[in-house]
Amino acid sequence: MNSAQPRDMGYGLLSPALLLMAVRPKTLTLALVPVVVGSALAWRDGAQPAWMVFLVTLLSACCIQAGTNLFNDASDAQRGNDGPDRLGPVRVTGSGLAGAGQVKRSAGLLFVLAFAGGIYLVIVGGWPIVAIGIASLIAGWAYSGGPRPLSYTPWGELFVIGFFGLAAVAGSYYLQAGGFSPEALLIGAVLGLPAAAVLLLNNLRDHASDRRAGRRTLVQLTGTGPAYWLYGLLMLAPFPLLAWVSHPTGLGAVWLALPLVAWLVWRCFRLPPSMAMNSQLALTAFSQVFFGSLLAVSFLLPNFAG
Repeated sequence: MNSAQPRDMGYGLLSPALLLMAVRPKTLTLALVPVVVGSALAWRDGAQPAWMVFLVTLLSACCIQAGTNLFNDASDAQRGNDGPDRLGPVRVTGSGLAGAGQVKRSAGLLFVLAFAGGIYLVIVGGWPIVAIGIASLIAGWAYSGGPRPLSYTPWGELFVIGFFGLAAVAGSYYLQAGGFSPEALLIGAVLGLPAAAVLLLNNLRDHASDRRAGRRTLVQLTGTGPAYWLYGLLMLAPFPLLAWVSHPTGLGAVWLALPLVAWLVWRCFRLPPSMAMNSQLALTAFSQVFFGSLLAVSFLLPNFAG
């Protein structure tokens, strides 16, 4: 263990330095981008921006994602899945920097904060937000907790598409527009696919250690060869799906992301399942931010022009 790393072996919550490490900041954008895009779509459709609702939605989504990451950190260590052969970034529980109890208490606090934000959003949006909020909190726990965590099954990628795509975009749209839209669900799928590619790539990198730990992820089910092709499909499929999105001035700006995405797919095929995939993971998450930002700008430009 690197002695220069922050260390916290007390019995309370994680220190700020350890908390920042454990929540995996680079992954939090996967929860934030759908909120921005769903809200931008609602504003394009004529909804007046509700800025307080927008900010609380962002913070609640961020807290759920961060809490999920913390539960995953602690649970994987307790199940023996974060041993010395780990290929990914340092996990605070598995590396001995913090105890599982500390990490889980910190996760619980983040879920409480998300719940508090959710109360405000329920007042604004009513019972549909109750359903989405409760489902998101339960899913955040079930991803790593319970007797059969979702992260140990082949359903992880579908979970990501459902909650980091469909629910996040449609819920954000509803909170701004006061109703649902089939197009919001389509955009949710468009954003959920590259988010699922991040998880798939993570499991492709870790397929050997996952197999030893008894994790039956989608990569374990398909094998590593087909997983590369599935990564390419998840990354490239959003572009043809955009053909069904109505837009007064087109979505030409979004296609600026295609060269980056195509390069990432090409690059992935040349990487073995190893630590070399860590940079690919960061770039894949960035590509979703870039793609989502271009999508949001495309929705908002007609409003600015008008």
